Amino acid sequence: MTEPMERNQNGGPPSRRALIGWGGAGLALGAAAAGGAVAVARDGGDADPAGGAVAFHGAHQAGIATPVQDRLHFAAFDVKTDDRAEFVRMLKEWTAAARLLTGGHAVGDGAYGGLPEAPPDDTGEALGLKPARLTLTIGFGPSFFDHFGLQDSRPEALVDLPQFPGDNFDKSRTGGDLCVQACADDPQVAVHAIRNLARIGFGKVAVRWSQLGFGKTSSTTPGAQTPRNLMGFKDGTRNIAGTETDRLKKYVWVGTGDGTEKSAWMTGGSYLVARRIRMNIETWDRTSLQEQEDVFGRDKGEGAPAGKAKEHDPPFLKAMKPDAHVRLAHPDSNHGITILRRGYSFTDGTDGLGRLDAGLFFLAYQRDVREGFIPLQRKLSASDALNEYIQHVGSAVFAVPPGVRDKDDWWGSTLFSKEA
Repeated sequence: MTEPMERNQNGGPPSRRALIGWGGAGLALGAAAAGGAVAVARDGGDADPAGGAVAFHGAHQAGIATPVQDRLHFAAFDVKTDDRAEFVRMLKEWTAAARLLTGGHAVGDGAYGGLPEAPPDDTGEALGLKPARLTLTIGFGPSFFDHFGLQDSRPEALVDLPQFPGDNFDKSRTGGDLCVQACADDPQVAVHAIRNLARIGFGKVAVRWSQLGFGKTSSTTPGAQTPRNLMGFKDGTRNIAGTETDRLKKYVWVGTGDGTEKSAWMTGGSYLVARRIRMNIETWDRTSLQEQEDVFGRDKGEGAPAGKAKEHDPPFLKAMKPDAHVRLAHPDSNHGITILRRGYSFTDGTDGLGRLDAGLFFLAYQRDVREGFIPLQRKLSASDALNEYIQHVGSAVFAVPPGVRDKDDWWGSTLFSKEA
């Protein structure tokens, strides 16, 4: 991350160094206390993609159809303020910080060189690191709309997920008023981003739970090698690619006219389902290769569907066991239901009983949860052979608004129409 230059020459708010020069330390401290020195937006366009940065501005938020990065830090937050104006200011500060972070810059006046008596604007652990294709994606959970008089703005598609057979949730890893998904090719860059947003939001929001992820388990890049999950199988062979604009429009992006007028603010957005899926690694590792392949409906080496030679050969579903995962999850078995997956593997130590706490942090984007994840999961939870080896232990659902259009726009502006 690079240190920013003073901004008064470009017409933006003055830096703390400039404030000290004009009026002394007291003026600078006053500006910092008022939030003026925290995550101030800069003029200028998105960072050069050739430098490892992903464009922040656009019709859709980055981090959905964007080529999947190697690492994840996902955080769910609870709202701690009743002051709507204060929360909107935080969203604007978050957006300004996200614009800088994804461009490879430090937040505000940076991690050093500022007023010694005040905390620095940036925590500093990403100094010297490249942007690492960092993307930051924000979403609002069902409970968020109980705040700030927004009950009438909750989209019809943002439903509370039903309890599925086998669900065994840890409440400390479930739900959340809002979320931020940070994806990057460097884990420290992703953690740095969440840490700084949490710091900026102190007093307005608090982290409810978070999840680190590694080893992407799905790809949105055509021609890329399909990644493998912790069970050793390729995952996401038929996933929607970021270049498939027709499929994205049909299955992922909320369209004009979806829902009623109260959910028009979601046009161009998407709906995210996050599930923490614990794998019974030790049981799986003692299972025969033949049974493993029967459970998935693909061979372990090539990833080819049962009875086929190559991974991308069209599957013949009837050649698979009736309870094979691929057969049950395939769009042809579900009236065409298709979701965009960009999940990650995780391992969080042990469970105290000598077993790895490991599995899949499942992330899926769709145009409507009621027509995507819910009917698909109902079918899988009822008869999928994979259920013997997994358990859903955490869950959340979020409305992910459209992208930030330009330097004057901010996260959630379509929802908070009065302020926008």
